[in-house]
This record gives sequence, structure tokens and C-alpha cells, in this order.
Amino acid sequence: MVKIIIVEDQILMRDLLKEHIGKQSDMEVAGVTDDASKAPQLCAELKPDLILIDIVTKAGCSGLQYAKQIREKMPDIKVIVMTSYPEITFIEEAMKIKAHSYLHKSSGIDHLLYVIRSTMKGSGIYPSPADISPFAQVFTEKELAIINYVCQGTVRGEIAKNLGISESMVKQHITSILDKSGFDSISKFAIYAVSQGLIVPKSPIQMSK
Repeated sequence: MVKIIIVEDQILMRDLLKEHIGKQSDMEVAGVTDDASKAPQLCAELKPDLILIDIVTKAGCSGLQYAKQIREKMPDIKVIVMTSYPEITFIEEAMKIKAHSYLHKSSGIDHLLYVIRSTMKGSGIYPSPADISPFAQVFTEKELAIINYVCQGTVRGEIAKNLGISESMVKQHITSILDKSGFDSISKFAIYAVSQGLIVPKSPIQMSK
């Protein structure tokens, strides 16, 4: 029996997950929370086999940040991160923190159960390259970082400092972003990216050295 913790802040989705997982003869829901910050403590207390953790929970809390903590402190627990956003940097970040699998909520319950069972068997499930937004393939890693900072409202000088490059280099990257996107200002592009769910403004996850 696979003991599962669910971290999901949308009541309807949380209840749906509990219902369908609870119907499986080889799975049980050991605990639930709507707040990703509570996930590590819940894992320590309940000792699940697997945790399903939403990437963005209450008040914009980063599920990836706490999934990272669980991977580092409780490596025996399988971690599946899930999201409803088409956000262009989530997959890369999930890979960096060594999440076992990555799930889009729109993929349906049958796929969810498949991902859970496959993950427990040792197979990591991530979207294929064909499923990744073409948007993510257009920009370089540095450009994506700058887009993220701009969407947070970070000024150019602070972006340069955070990335360890000059302001003139930031300007060059912004010019490249505008050329590729077809927008005439980076602020307009940022508004578009956020409104379409392509970027969820956040601070980059700090990786362990």
C-alpha cells in the first residue's frame, strides 16, 4: 500500500485527488494540506511513500522550494510536483531539485495514477519535449532569468547585480527578448507572460552547492 500526502490549495482539486486515490486498492491518502510550507513537517510525522505537491499553493507559496527540502532531508520519499500553469521554467527547476516526476493537472486522473505507480517503481515521468511550450525553447537560460526578474518588478540595475553581469549586458538581453517576442517594450511582454501563465513571478530557487 502506497501512503500518499497531497499538497493542494484548491479545494475541488484536493477533494478530487483524495477521492480517486482513495479508491485505489494499492494506494491510501495519509494526509493533506493546502500549504506547501507544511509539507516537510507533515512528511516527517506521517512518513509517506510519496508526496504530490502543487508548485504554487496558498499566497504564492513555492511547492518547489519545499519539495527540494523533502528531497534533501527525506530522500526515500518519492516526490511528484504538479501544476496547472504552462509556466516555462517549472520543468527545468523541478529537474534541478531532483523531483521524481512532473505532472500537469490537465492530464487527467488516469495519467495521475499511472505517474504515481510508475514513480513508485522507479521510473521518473516528465513531459516529453513535444509537450513543452515552444515559448520555453525560444529564449536562452539568461533571457528566461531576466524575464522572471522583470515580471517580479526588479529594476535593471538589480537584475544585473543578481545575475553578475553589467547593465549594458542586461539591456542587450532585453533587446534580444523583444526581437524574439515581437513586443516593443519589456513591460508589455512581462504583462503578457504573466497574464498567460507563462511566467509566475517568483524568486529563483537557491540550489545546494
